[in-house]
Amino acid sequence: MIPRENIRNVAIVAHVDHGKTTLVDHLLRQAGTFRSNEHVAERVMDSNDLEREKGITILAKNTAVNYKGMQINIIDTPGHADFGGEVERGLRLVEGVILLVDAAEGPLPQTRFVLSKALAMGLKTVLVINKIDRQDARAKDVLDLVYSLYIDLGADEQQLEMPVLYTIARQGQASTQLEVPGKTLEPLYDAIINHIPPPPKSDEPSLQLLVANLDYDDYVGRLAVGRVQSGRITANMPVSVCREGGKVQPGKIVKLYGFSGLKRVEIPDAGPGEIVSIAGIEEISIGDTIADAEKPVALPRIAVDEPTMMMVFKVNDGPLAGKEGKFVTSRNLRERLYREAYRNVGVRVEDTDTPDAFRVVGRGELALAVIIENMRREGYELTASNPEPITKEIDGQVHEPMELLFCDVPENSVGVVTERLGPRKGRMVDMGSLGSGRTRLQFRIPARGLIGFRSEFLTITRGEGIMSSQFDGYEPWFGYIPKRQNGAIVSDRLGDTVPYALFSIQERGSLFIGAGTTVYEGMIIGEHSHASELNVNCCREKKLTNIRAAGRDENVILTTPREISLEKALEWIADDELVEVTPKSIRMRKKALAVGERYRAERDRKREERASEGE
Repeated sequence: MIPRENIRNVAIVAHVDHGKTTLVDHLLRQAGTFRSNEHVAERVMDSNDLEREKGITILAKNTAVNYKGMQINIIDTPGHADFGGEVERGLRLVEGVILLVDAAEGPLPQTRFVLSKALAMGLKTVLVINKIDRQDARAKDVLDLVYSLYIDLGADEQQLEMPVLYTIARQGQASTQLEVPGKTLEPLYDAIINHIPPPPKSDEPSLQLLVANLDYDDYVGRLAVGRVQSGRITANMPVSVCREGGKVQPGKIVKLYGFSGLKRVEIPDAGPGEIVSIAGIEEISIGDTIADAEKPVALPRIAVDEPTMMMVFKVNDGPLAGKEGKFVTSRNLRERLYREAYRNVGVRVEDTDTPDAFRVVGRGELALAVIIENMRREGYELTASNPEPITKEIDGQVHEPMELLFCDVPENSVGVVTERLGPRKGRMVDMGSLGSGRTRLQFRIPARGLIGFRSEFLTITRGEGIMSSQFDGYEPWFGYIPKRQNGAIVSDRLGDTVPYALFSIQERGSLFIGAGTTVYEGMIIGEHSHASELNVNCCREKKLTNIRAAGRDENVILTTPREISLEKALEWIADDELVEVTPKSIRMRKKALAVGERYRAERDRKREERASEGE
């Protein structure tokens, strides 16, 4: 058991891409966690394939280093707003945070979100201004902005008294003075030990441990990760599990693990303040309390902010269903979604009127896209609907979620970004120069107005813009928001695409598929250059005759099809369209596959609109 005074629990929090995981890499390296000849991948904490591919942290993970006889437990948290539930869980395990801020970009929406949570919990902070080697770095201005943010969030004098360090995370350097370059991360270690307090002494003598995360081991099964709040926990100890709704069930600790670097280490016992992993209790969930067997006292459950976006996940019922996936039935889909909700407190799953469709509620479209991507990699087939906002009724009026949108753009892109956000009901609330020919725009916009805007934003800023958003309360419904200007090019039959047919179709818009792709009636194969929908025969072959043509045949040259990723597909589809996801393919299709059905549905919709206008 480690003495309470020798423990420091700290979470690294920041906006996405400000360098949290890179900093943890060097903290581990300089603490001697790895052997001198050990091969270590970059961003070692981003252990999941999806995190490595996207270059972002999705799941909060914990590690531990030993420095000068002190056990420092570090929680690496996600920086994207859609994974805010992971951050809130991580903050329940610590007494302080390392607030990381980019020396050029300064505090951004997620910086504000995580800092407000940390201050509300009364956590101490160590401020780290990272990337001071950037050409456009403005560390002194950023420091002023951070202090302004603290004051704006109502920080008291004690919280404002914090150590400030200037770092280059990718080189493993930290310094307490901007003018004096750092050599190692020792100043950061010292700041953690001197400024972050040890875990508080508990008045409760009996065992209390709040489960903040779940893990899995092939040998011992489900693992519950949490911090010992009070008492002492040992291996083979009988305990009580306090569940939701006041239920108390008996359990037994089969194995007890501590953390050392990236490894789990079996330990005989643990005391207050230690972060441990427990095996032996199968049906445990996040928010449960592991308490004394004789006198169980539950801790307050983990509560996260309400989710704002919703999608309908449905069994794949298209003509190509079941050809590529392993899990294709509604039973498989239901089990997997409820397992996700069990493991992820930021997600909620609800049954719908139809047995093969499920409503999945999350923090944003990226969080929902990550669930779909993980499912397709596991062998699931499904269809997903257009993301929709979750509305609330306040004083008899429908309100919808709002987002605070920050756009860092080149000065010559200010006009076009403002113009494109107008029809999406975006209102500019602030505008300021960042220097180096860049401007920061701040908008308040309905959450549904941002769906599909990211790809458009990158196009209009020529890839130089940076955008991020944060949930910002509710406002009355804003009415109709146009989603995309162009219609879809839709296949009108089942078959394989032919270059001869695609050559004439590509003049009507841009294609999403190439030659030799299997298509079916109702499948979207491209974007029309006009607002209307275009049904085409993309399987039509050239008729061959025995009469020689007088002129030379037209040379069939196809343009490269637009690559559609899962996120782009979810952004692009309209209300009457779905994304079909299988382990090998991502397709877009109409909800009603037959042309006649779509025509009747559109006719009925227009009749209803006219009837409502007449009333």
